[in-house]
Amino acid sequence: MQDSAKLGERVGYVLKATYPQDKQLIFPDSTFDFEPFVLLEKKTYISSTTDSITQDSTVYFLSNFSLEPSSYLTLPVYELNRYDSIAHFPLEAELKLKLTLDSIPEQLVFKENNVYQSIEKGWNWILLGIGALIFVFILGLLYWLFADRIRLLWAERNTKRQWARFEKQWNLSTQKLEDQKTTQAGDELLGLWKGYLEHITSLPIKEWTASEIGKNLNDPKVFSSLRVVEILIYAGKTGEYQEANAYLLEVARKKYQEKLSQIKA
Repeated sequence: MQDSAKLGERVGYVLKATYPQDKQLIFPDSTFDFEPFVLLEKKTYISSTTDSITQDSTVYFLSNFSLEPSSYLTLPVYELNRYDSIAHFPLEAELKLKLTLDSIPEQLVFKENNVYQSIEKGWNWILLGIGALIFVFILGLLYWLFADRIRLLWAERNTKRQWARFEKQWNLSTQKLEDQKTTQAGDELLGLWKGYLEHITSLPIKEWTASEIGKNLNDPKVFSSLRVVEILIYAGKTGEYQEANAYLLEVARKKYQEKLSQIKA
């Protein structure tokens, strides 16, 4: 290795080994601790054997970042045996730190520069973080204070929208039944009514027969109104549907109003 180098300068350390051909030697790799040096590159050359004597050589390219006047390095060569290994160390190599300074003039000359450079203003992440925490805290406080009220308003709004949608579809379906008097029109009307009643009351309306619906709603007229439409569906007989349809709509409106009262209570 050369005797001196500048701080961080790339230097080469040559490690050679001469040994009998029947021996097995290995050189240090990148896992070796080269401190105070830093390994930059390792270059290995092909072994050569003459008269049963083998010669290996490797060049380690290193940099020294120590500020000590002298740094020392010795790299071992490991002889492998059956159960262990023997480390062979060469003489320690010394690398002196070469400090170079540009010559300082006797009289200093100041360079005039009155052009101001703009300084970019970065984000104040601390203030942003504090602001975000305050914002989250305020949101949490508002949710804690008004969560129940917000849920009630949302439930009331959804209930009203569902009723408006049902009423519109009901008017279309009843008109279709009056005009066509078909099994499909009657089936669509009953399906619409049962679906809305099941949603608004949380009762298994769709699974019940007309008599079971009248019994569970405690309203015999519901049974008779449903039967008017069911006769068309199952028997193909037409009749007058205005009164039956009007009563079924009134029952749905009553359940809707009861639901609103429960939400507001």
